[in-house]
Amino acid sequence: MEQITVKEGDSGQRLDKYLGKYLKEAPKSFLYKMMRKKNITLNGKKAQGNEILKEKDEIRLFLAAETIEKFRGAGKEEGVHGLLDIPYEDAQVLFVNKPAGMLSQKAAREDVSLVEYLTGYLQEKEKAGEERGDTFRPGICNRLDRNTSGLVAAGKTVKGLQALSEAFRERTMHKYYLALVRGRIAKPAYIKGYLKKDEKKNQVRITEKEIKGSLPIETRYKPLEISQGGDTLLMVELLTGRSHQIRSHLASIGHPVIGDRKYGEKKSNDRYERKYGVKSQLLHAWKLQFPWEEGTLKGLSERTVTAQPPDLFQKVLEGEGFDEKIYRENKGEES
Repeated sequence: MEQITVKEGDSGQRLDKYLGKYLKEAPKSFLYKMMRKKNITLNGKKAQGNEILKEKDEIRLFLAAETIEKFRGAGKEEGVHGLLDIPYEDAQVLFVNKPAGMLSQKAAREDVSLVEYLTGYLQEKEKAGEERGDTFRPGICNRLDRNTSGLVAAGKTVKGLQALSEAFRERTMHKYYLALVRGRIAKPAYIKGYLKKDEKKNQVRITEKEIKGSLPIETRYKPLEISQGGDTLLMVELLTGRSHQIRSHLASIGHPVIGDRKYGEKKSNDRYERKYGVKSQLLHAWKLQFPWEEGTLKGLSERTVTAQPPDLFQKVLEGEGFDEKIYRENKGEES
């Protein structure tokens, strides 16, 4: 028999979901059978599996030690260890300034993504005394393209992940990006359209009218400064979060993001690559502004979380004569 006391990091999830992660090699049918037979109980009582776990709940597994070991598999997944730029962290959530070139999540089994780095980071914190759940694996709430840098939000607990995911789903916060785009843009604008993705090519196209399989998109932008060479640094507010939305939407109005080899302009991209070594889009998830919050996300209430642009992005802005104060004064320092 094994007794498990539910940790705070695992609270808020269904019992069957917890068991499916704790005994990850066990078939679901086996878990439900064991609950029916009272070989798995919750707080000393028969369980259905749909109970929502609370901290300090007691789960008992009346199973042979060999069976538990077999179904647990290798136990906790090992993370990748490395330095992360974390602009904000509390007991429930954290935000990482993802570098360009890093996957947000695995695309293939052998990939190493931000999630694996987060797992390693939290394992190190656990060694230092910060308690983790037995089954919880960090999850991210927003994905950035591999070559887009900036803020990625993650949950440190089940409750944190659930609350943050809901905030993104309900669009209760404001999401701002920095983008260096080709050409002069003198005035702010709000643009709409429809986006359709070709999954095979991993590419999208924008249309003014709805077509089969398309999704509505909304983007707002404000020019911060125009360089002497005639390109514009934009602050872009993402109102709908579709795949490749900012890159394709700006390209569709004649102002592609510099360095974007998929939707951009070859001539300007080549110039920036020769001069600065730019090989990917100069697009950065810059800041998130939260409304008044309570409960799980109270630490983020009326707070702005900001991620500093990568060194190469800043080098380009300085080299093109942009006033550093423009994007630093507009960055909305964390309050």
